Amino acid sequence: MTELLCKLFVKNRDNIGSPEVRRAYGTLASVVGIIVNLLLATGKIAVGLLFGAISLAGDGINNLSDAGSQIISFISFKMAAKPADRDHPFGHARIEYVASMIVSFFIMLVGFNLFRESLEKILDDGQVTNDSNIWLMVAVLAVSILFKLWLVLFNRRIAKKIDSSVMRATAADSLSDAGASTAVLIAMLIFKFTGVDIDGYMGILVAVVIFIAGIKILNDTKNAILGEAPSEEIIERIKAVIAEYPDALGIHDMVVHSYGPGRTMATLHIEVDGSKCVFESHDMIDLIERRLYEECSVQASIHMDPIVADDEEVNKMRALVIEKIKSIDSRFDIHDFRFVKGVTHTNLIFDVYVPFEIKESDDQVKKAIADKIFEIDKSYFTVVTVDRG
Repeated sequence: MTELLCKLFVKNRDNIGSPEVRRAYGTLASVVGIIVNLLLATGKIAVGLLFGAISLAGDGINNLSDAGSQIISFISFKMAAKPADRDHPFGHARIEYVASMIVSFFIMLVGFNLFRESLEKILDDGQVTNDSNIWLMVAVLAVSILFKLWLVLFNRRIAKKIDSSVMRATAADSLSDAGASTAVLIAMLIFKFTGVDIDGYMGILVAVVIFIAGIKILNDTKNAILGEAPSEEIIERIKAVIAEYPDALGIHDMVVHSYGPGRTMATLHIEVDGSKCVFESHDMIDLIERRLYEECSVQASIHMDPIVADDEEVNKMRALVIEKIKSIDSRFDIHDFRFVKGVTHTNLIFDVYVPFEIKESDDQVKKAIADKIFEIDKSYFTVVTVDRG
């Protein structure tokens, strides 16, 4: 069903890097969600009010709020597809994160209201409804659960296809709604066959689950806005492209940053043989940048670092320094190595990569490195720049 809808309403549906295609997917998902939620809300509220089932009517109001969330998603995809302008030079894709945050607040509000209403029912010792109308409400709830589970799968597939945080949030919201409706259904069946009213207690359980789902979406969105570490997949894809060029001798200082779905930028340094023609090396850098954009959808800016690659003494000293540094921590690595001899001492100038997990300060790391280099020769001085990553 999902593939059929995408085929009918999304042109060039495989070109997910296009803002227009992303907008089309988002529009499709939002319109489907609005229609389904409005139908469910109408049915539940009508039956609930007609037969005095407060829990069923409340579940319908929940669906009505979901339709509002879908309208927010629809607007966010429209705005995210807008091209870059002077005030927003990196585009508007991050509006999806804002929409996800708004949806998370909707989910938490629903959870809070459900918790309050359920607690009031327990304290008032109220009943769900009278026995004679339960089967009709059970049928309404069963249909609602099936539609909501389909929406979960539908939104998840689109979220995976276009890597959309707002669609993932919407899928989580639909799943929590299915859980809420299931809880109301179970409470009604128990009341039907035992006469025991657990509607309030079941409502509290569902409210907690809904609230936790909202907090999780809010936390994920917060991380996206603050800036997350790039995925291992994108790092490996970048490295794989560069590895195809033998004259790219090393990579360092790679920073990958997302300005929203479909808008990834990267800066990095590539080491090249300083004795080779600078125009040939620059041509290689241009080719790598072009391929990263075409094959990985990464807009890269690459700095070319010329190094001494054919000096036996420098190469031997670099290998020795790497060995000493890795004896401190195997995760350490160096780049931009220079070996400058003087009359009274020799400077070893280089940058050292240090993982964020290392708790020692930069000064402590530099001292540990200096002590290790002194083991080679007391006349060797280190000039070290620490790169955390």
